[in-house]
Amino acid sequence: MKALTPASPRCRDCFIRRSLFTIVGLTITLISTSYAAEPSKQTKGSSENRARSETRPVHLVVKSREELKQIFTYLAYPAVPSDLQGYEGSQVGGTGTYRLVVDAQGAVTQVTILKGFTVTEIYDERFSNLKGNAVPALDKVMLQALMRWRAKRGPLRVVDVHWSFGPIRG
Repeated sequence: MKALTPASPRCRDCFIRRSLFTIVGLTITLISTSYAAEPSKQTKGSSENRARSETRPVHLVVKSREELKQIFTYLAYPAVPSDLQGYEGSQVGGTGTYRLVVDAQGAVTQVTILKGFTVTEIYDERFSNLKGNAVPALDKVMLQALMRWRAKRGPLRVVDVHWSFGPIRG
């Protein structure tokens, strides 16, 4: 019997087969590993949706003092502007609606007028010509006061505040 030497054709065939088997095995392993390293489309999509929902603000509509106190820790009330001192809140009544953007720390970062302050009720006949009129001076003091408000910490929020001004009837 003839001994196999490294130069013999049969030994070369074995070497080539083993080498091919090893190369094919490594290639399959590398391919399967690289596919496993990529996130699946479902995971990628759900993380994008989660990121979008974390940045989407919570929208609240507030119409009462009790609701305001549940959201805000500091509520600066607006002062009656000097050009309206004759009213002092006892002669006319009005309403306005404002949108506040509140960040996660509770700071009001933006205030927008949704419905400017208008006179809705007249309690003194001397002011009867004011009903239905806008009162820009009250909008100005409302914006200044609302920017000082502070809310409880929480998610990004958009809060619509309905504010009324006028005498308290007892």
